[in-house]
Formats: sequence, structure tokens, C-alpha cells
Amino acid sequence: MMKTCFPPLLKLLLIAFFALGTAVVQAQHIDFEEYDLSNGLHVILHRDPTTPIVTTSVLYHVGSKDEKNQRTGFAHFFEHLLFEGTKNIKKGEWFKIVTGNGGSNNAYTTNDFTYYYENFPSNNLELGLWMESERMLHPIIGEEGVATQNEVVKEEKRLRYDNSPYGRWLEEVTAKLYTKHPYKNTAIGKMEDLDAATLEEFISFNKTFYTPNNAVLTVAGDIDIPQTKKWIADYFGDIPRGVPIVRNFPQEEPISTTINAVAHDPNIQIPALFTAYRTPGRNSRDARVLDMISNYLSNGKSSKLYKKLVDEKKLSLQVAAFNINSEDYSTYVVLTLPLGETSLEQLTAEIDEEIQKMQNELISEKDYEKLLNQFETNFVNSNASIEGIANSLAEYYTFYGNTNLINDEINLYRSITRSEIQEVAKKYLNSNQRLELHYLPQEPSKN
Repeated sequence: MMKTCFPPLLKLLLIAFFALGTAVVQAQHIDFEEYDLSNGLHVILHRDPTTPIVTTSVLYHVGSKDEKNQRTGFAHFFEHLLFEGTKNIKKGEWFKIVTGNGGSNNAYTTNDFTYYYENFPSNNLELGLWMESERMLHPIIGEEGVATQNEVVKEEKRLRYDNSPYGRWLEEVTAKLYTKHPYKNTAIGKMEDLDAATLEEFISFNKTFYTPNNAVLTVAGDIDIPQTKKWIADYFGDIPRGVPIVRNFPQEEPISTTINAVAHDPNIQIPALFTAYRTPGRNSRDARVLDMISNYLSNGKSSKLYKKLVDEKKLSLQVAAFNINSEDYSTYVVLTLPLGETSLEQLTAEIDEEIQKMQNELISEKDYEKLLNQFETNFVNSNASIEGIANSLAEYYTFYGNTNLINDEINLYRSITRSEIQEVAKKYLNSNQRLELHYLPQEPSKN
């Protein structure tokens, strides 16, 4: 089962409320080697002989923001389509080959990239490399596969978004928060756009974006470095370089007046409040400060918003604050579900009061130390598996231009001061710079 980015509300809430431990843990140093093939493919290798497993992954720098108007959903569609089969892997055989050789695999799509990976016993590394080279060089993109995956994507959209409680909240938020930039669309896209697309358009999309010079190959685990390099040269070295990709997306005008909006969902009985702010892209210091603000506000039962709204005042069923970090802009969201007769307006005022405290005074030293401990633990946990290390290496290279952030990024969080937290809250989290979305149950139709 493949996964896509931005899960529905209930899953996001589980993530947001997961309380990290507060013990400071020493992160393991991750050694790696990186180089480029002549066709532009960037390769990152990490050797860890402690466990006989290996992860092979390919990150393609293509996401929903790279799609044309009225052709949304292409990147996510290809996440599925590129499992259909290749010149040398018959239709329906991909997953059989993986599981038959003791492996597992998955893929997901975001605004900015598509990520594929296989986990194998280390003696099957060559198989993983061959399969990913097949996906890159010999995909079968035909009418039959397109029609099959079109139905698969439609069913996914129905189950996870259209018919899931709170499933369309992100679609509603981004469509109103962005007016020019393609972040106004979600990764799942619109089914009418996929229905209208021609086979030639799908082939062109693949030829443009699924090329070695738009990809990062990461191999992590119990590997022999010289042998791995030889296999990579054998399987990927002759794949032709693609045409360089030029991205020039329109910029958004700053928000200066509150955007008030209403959306209806037939799958819910309890309304929800979403306040959303357009914030800087992921490769910025301010984005990291906003990550810390998120933890301060809603990570765990002792966080400010949870303690106030859920525990003490009993005004809310759930509350969460999180930064959806993307390449060009990020989307900072605060959400809550009211308890009983609590109005959305009352919850807005209560949340604003807590944010204004951050803007007007420094957080306490105790809360600051707690934040640092949480980020220490989170940093260690993100690199606790070979699969996680492979993913981190690929993203740090692609979006930050510094693969060694896998070792050093925690130092950036450690360097954030209480004064910076206050200043960033003042800069971005103001009521006149946001969307206020009332997400309501669908009213019964009148006959």
C-alpha cells in the first residue's frame, strides 16, 4: 500500500499529540559518502554493518507544485503508475518480486518531491538497485496502466479525502491561503484533471521529471562500498540525462487582512476551527523557530494550548499546532475541535491569547529547556532506522544543499533563543496575516 503526504485530520492529530520523551539523548554520528554520476544522478551512500538490511531509495524532485494548471494530481498519479511495470518487470510483478525476496517497499508524494524506497536483506542490494534503475529507465506508460491507476487514485481520494471525516480540510485551507503559487493545490489533485489528460501528457511529464539529474539515489545499510558503486555505475550510469528543469513560480502577495472562510463536510458532526498562516520555506531559520513554537503550543498534555483548552478549561476536544514545511512556502496551522457548546469564536480568542503571550514576553527557561530536550529526542528518533537515515540524507541534500545536516541540524535548533521565538511569533502569527476557516457539518438539504 503506497502512502501520500498530508494525511487527514485524525492522523495528523495523532502525530501532533505524540509526546516525545524529555531525556537528552546523544545522537549517533552518521557517516556518508556522496558523488555525482556523469548523467547528473546524485548518489549518497551510508554504511552500517550492524544489521543485515539495506534501504535503496530514489527521491525525485517533482511534486504537485510542478504540475500545470488543470492537470493537477500528476505527481501523485505517477507514484502509483511507476509500480505498474517496466520493460523487464511484468505488470503486477513488482510487489511479488519485493516480497518474494524478503523485502518491503513504499512510496509517497508531497508538494515538492516523490520518494520511492525498498528495504531488503543486504544480500539483495543488487536487486533493489536494478528495480529502481528499471523504474527510471524503462517504465511502461500505456493506456492500460493509466486507466488502471486512474481508478486506483479515484478510490483513494474517495476513501481518504472525500468520504473521510475532516478529509478535505487541507484542500480547503490551501485553496484559500494561496492564490498564485501551485501550493494552492493538494498532492491528490482533481480527478477531472486526470480524466482529461492524454497519454502524451503523461509520457511528457515522465520524460521531464523522472530523470537522473532530477533525482537522488540513496543506499544505506549493510553494504560493501566499492561493490555498491560498481552496481550503481552498471545500472544507472547509462541512463540519459534529462533536460534541465527551470522553476519560476509566481510569488504570493503578503496577507494583510484576515481571510474569513467557511467550508462544509458531510462526514462530520463536530465543527473544527483552522487558522492558517503562510510562512517561510523549510530551508530557513524562521521555519525551524516555528517548529519549536508548534511544540511549545501543542506537543503533549503539558503544552500550553492542550493544558489550557482541553485539560483545564475543557473547551476543546483536541488542539494542535504544526508547520507543514515545504520548499517555497510553509503553511502554519492551528486547529481545534470544540467541546459541547463552545463556539469557534471563543476558541479563536483563547488561542490568540496564548499566542499573544508569546509575542509579548519570553517563554520561561523551564519551557525552553523542555523544547530543547524534545528536539534532541526527535532528532535521534528520526535517524533510529536505516530507512529513516536514507530518507533524511536524500531530503537534506535536495532541499537544504547540505547533506551533513543529518548530523548538524540539531545544533541549529539548539542555537535558537527565547528572544527569537518571541520575534518569530510577532512576525508571522498575527490575526491579520491568516486564514480563519470554520469547517462545519454539512447542513441538511431542504426539499
